[in-house]
Amino acid sequence: MAEVDDEAKQVSYNVVRDENGNVKLDCPAIGKQFAAEEISAQVLRKLVDDASKFLNDKITKAVVTVPAYFNDSQRTATKDAGRIAGLEVLRIINEPTAASLAYGFEKKNNETILVFDLGGGTFDVSVLEVGDGVFEVLSTSGDTHLGGDDFDKKIVDWLASTFKNDEGIDLLKDKQALQRLTEAAEKSKMELSTLTQANISLPFITATADGPKHIEATLSRAKFEELCSDLIDRLKTPVNNALKDAKLSVSNLDEVILVGGSTRIPAVQETVRKITGKDPNVTVNPDEVVSLGAAVQGGVLAGDVKDVVLLDVTPLSIGLETLGGVMTKIIPRNTTLPTSKSEVFSTAADGQTSVEINVLQGEREFVRDNKSLGSFRLDGIPPAPRGVPQIEVKFDIDANGILSVAAVDKGTGKKQDITITGASTLPKDEVCYQ
Repeated sequence: MAEVDDEAKQVSYNVVRDENGNVKLDCPAIGKQFAAEEISAQVLRKLVDDASKFLNDKITKAVVTVPAYFNDSQRTATKDAGRIAGLEVLRIINEPTAASLAYGFEKKNNETILVFDLGGGTFDVSVLEVGDGVFEVLSTSGDTHLGGDDFDKKIVDWLASTFKNDEGIDLLKDKQALQRLTEAAEKSKMELSTLTQANISLPFITATADGPKHIEATLSRAKFEELCSDLIDRLKTPVNNALKDAKLSVSNLDEVILVGGSTRIPAVQETVRKITGKDPNVTVNPDEVVSLGAAVQGGVLAGDVKDVVLLDVTPLSIGLETLGGVMTKIIPRNTTLPTSKSEVFSTAADGQTSVEINVLQGEREFVRDNKSLGSFRLDGIPPAPRGVPQIEVKFDIDANGILSVAAVDKGTGKKQDITITGASTLPKDEVCYQ
């Protein structure tokens, strides 16, 4: 729940915690609560229905794209959403990687490209080598809490603050007014991509004993960029990190590809120019390039597209908790997928007959600063002095970026597999076509 606290304040509906601590969207009008997977499934189902009507054929399989910086839980939840929508999800593919597939599909020359993907809610950067059918991701970085919605919020807060100063009324506490402010903010943001100022008109935004109140405001592009200066600054670090992890400098880049509607913001484009020293490539449609790349991947999996090799990476390191609350990394970030890695550990105390294995994802040194993906216990270890038992922990990450873990006591052969319990917010019987 802590992950979405800030976002929950920006929406006009109620975000609550269920009895298991999972995030749900509360719909009191119909007396139901929905998991994010169920809402996502409705969106997928609408897309499937529209495509089925257009193609006059039933659709049962899909390639689904996700932000590159999604963790294991988010990827599993996305796959669950596909199942709820009645789809067999053949592959989960990272959005910048999909964009590179669309861009480089017919290119023969080798190029080093940087994909800068700023969408509605997330920001990803990937550096890739593309050419002659091979698409190799060298590194990826990002921010899952930065996107167009944050730019909208800056305008919402500005409008609400101005109104509160003038009228003494806090519109952010009025759900209906907040929804109207958000819609007006998004509209003005989009207008400022082509115009130098936008007019905002919200009649009857609220009412007092003195009568109805209205908002009439003009937002200049310069003021918008001033409001969003901290967001623009946050774009720089993931780009620099991706280049550093790829062991490249900006001079090594052949092209910079912009993906996502938020890259139409002039200040964003100017920031990309300043960071990379290059004019972004504008030959691809930032709204469509990811879905086109997913279609190419679908063609590869169906056997219709030949001679395409996609080598993606894991965006975050995987490891486990060891003595002292320290995270020991097993699979470093930007490891090519699929991958498998094992390490041998032992007990921390004399006579210890079981071990608790806590699987983590992240880059920080201490357990508390990383995300726990789940934990499991390996029992039945014969009593022995500490450090004597040999416990092999094996990590497997598939081509979708989804993790499975197994632990084996090498002395007895006893094995325990993990089901990442924290990965899904729904019971297994609810993760089916509805």
